[in-house]
Amino acid sequence: MDRTLAPFVRGSGDPTSSRRRDGWWFAWTSPEGPVTLHLADDGGEVAAEAWGPGERWMLEQVPDLLGERDDPNGFTPHHDLVARAWPELSTWRVPANGLVAQMLVCSVLEQKVTGREAFSSQRQLVRRFGSPAPGPGEELGLVCPPSSAGWARIPSWAWLRAGVDGSRSRTVVGAMRVAGRLDECARLPLAEARARLRSLPGVGVWTVAEVAQRALGDPDSPSFGDYHVAKDVTLALDGEIGDDARMAELLAPYAGQRYRAQRVITLAAGQRPRRGPRRSLPGHLPTRW
Repeated sequence: MDRTLAPFVRGSGDPTSSRRRDGWWFAWTSPEGPVTLHLADDGGEVAAEAWGPGERWMLEQVPDLLGERDDPNGFTPHHDLVARAWPELSTWRVPANGLVAQMLVCSVLEQKVTGREAFSSQRQLVRRFGSPAPGPGEELGLVCPPSSAGWARIPSWAWLRAGVDGSRSRTVVGAMRVAGRLDECARLPLAEARARLRSLPGVGVWTVAEVAQRALGDPDSPSFGDYHVAKDVTLALDGEIGDDARMAELLAPYAGQRYRAQRVITLAAGQRPRRGPRRSLPGHLPTRW
């Protein structure tokens, strides 16, 4: 469960997602309103509790959130590293929380900046314009993000104060105006869902992959365009750092499950050492988002 849910945490201090001693806590805004969700390991099974207007919707989504719709059957290791890691990682699943528009906002905030900058922007905006999480979530300091209409109403000066440039804020505001169409992607075939997301101005292959990996349960959306992932994958498999083109070659045998392969590789090998001057770097390739 931990490996499946970890991608939802956007940095330390994320007001919407938290791993605590008693399990996982999420503060999200469902189509039926704000909700606090608690997931805990109960003797090998998952116990789920929810509070708030979105309680019913969220509890119905829990199986998909934990990866029930994800099917790893047919995944065949094509590299020694993957073959060694697969027995342990074969229980990992790609989650689908169904909150497409909400996950899109998070991913757009992470375009073209470092993770630290993006997570800081998200914290500021959610705490200022979101709502206290229902039930025990408020006592834990969790905050539900704004609704789609709430994101669209944030004034330009507030985006800038939170460190979000006009290009990213315009992308978010434009997307939130068609949020209903975006959330429909959770019920569409994956290829159609990806195409609908890509039709949005300012949304490219990397952003779509980030959303698909969390909201759609997509096992075949690798992180092309990421500043680090191609380097990590190629170093792990080739012994030297390569680019997106080389990662595409290495993942080609896993067609249909390329994100699963990427995740297994990075979980098994870990991140390469981060060296270099302490300066602000783009979190992802600036020409592909």
